[in-house]
Amino acid sequence: MVTKGFKAAGNLFDDPEEKVLRISPNAVHHEDCITGMKRLEAESVDLAFADPPFNIGYDYDVYRDRLESDRYLAWSRDWTAEVVRVLKPTGTFWLAIGDEYAAELKVMLQDELGLTCRSWVVWYYTFGVNCTNKFSRSHAHLFYMVKDPKAFTFNADADTVRVPSARQMVYADRRANPKGRLPDDTWILRPQDLPDGFRPDEDTWYFPRVCGTFAERAGWHGCQMPERLLGRIIEACSNKGDLVLDPFAGSGTTLAVAKKLRRRFLGFELSAEYARLVKKRLRGVRPGDPLEGAAEPLQSVPSTSDGRRLDRLTTPPRPRKKRDGSSSGQRTLPGVPPEDSESVSSKRGSP
Repeated sequence: MVTKGFKAAGNLFDDPEEKVLRISPNAVHHEDCITGMKRLEAESVDLAFADPPFNIGYDYDVYRDRLESDRYLAWSRDWTAEVVRVLKPTGTFWLAIGDEYAAELKVMLQDELGLTCRSWVVWYYTFGVNCTNKFSRSHAHLFYMVKDPKAFTFNADADTVRVPSARQMVYADRRANPKGRLPDDTWILRPQDLPDGFRPDEDTWYFPRVCGTFAERAGWHGCQMPERLLGRIIEACSNKGDLVLDPFAGSGTTLAVAKKLRRRFLGFELSAEYARLVKKRLRGVRPGDPLEGAAEPLQSVPSTSDGRRLDRLTTPPRPRKKRDGSSSGQRTLPGVPPEDSESVSSKRGSP
């Protein structure tokens, strides 16, 4: 659905409104985002996506990610106010944020800046940091905000947004919509073992984090968003030719995906090195290029039943030496009863 207020765009690089931007589009600019956004005309951006520092002590190259809480919130108020100022009346803002300040920023965006929250999406990911003395975090918050709750862009019928329904894939129900359907904090061992548990039409989304071994990993920025996640947001909440803004360009994923999807794009990056590498990444992207990552992430990895269990390897792992010089054998997995009559390594060919 595209609501009132959308203006059809022309050629991707021939924007009739470019004269009011006062800054070059289709580029990343090396400067502070607040300074940069102040150079933008009010109501000139269709969609903004921001993945700011979470204020958790992450080791960026030039930014200090450990401010006093009041100072961090004051800074957040300053840059989000600029985002709201440059959004068109029909504009949309997506904010990715961690647990530490999610509540404060949501209230700020709604009560102080006048946005309406259409959805509080939970991004559930794998390959997160493994904690040893608490439950490992495996999610981030995605606030989907609009300026006008009655006038905004939402492409509910876009093929890249909709997914096959259970009626189509499981129940062979003739009542199923041939277009499929639109895409909870849940305790589950592995998301691929519950294929209907993370449907894109719900507000808990599963995408694996972009870890070091993934092909799409840029390799020089530790907080890289998956292209498929940005693809869903940009396809759903903007149209070809629209201007997409990212105040914290980081690894450049928002800009790269916007370019692939034939949107105009604009980013700011405080780090000179990151900005240089984002420009290099963008030079290798062409409008229409496919997005990196699996289109169906739940189907891109084996289920538990199809995987290889460590306690059932046909070749036993090499024992690790203890401090006293003796060797430790393979232990049984947590929750798996030990074998009574024979060792795991002797059960060759077992399922």
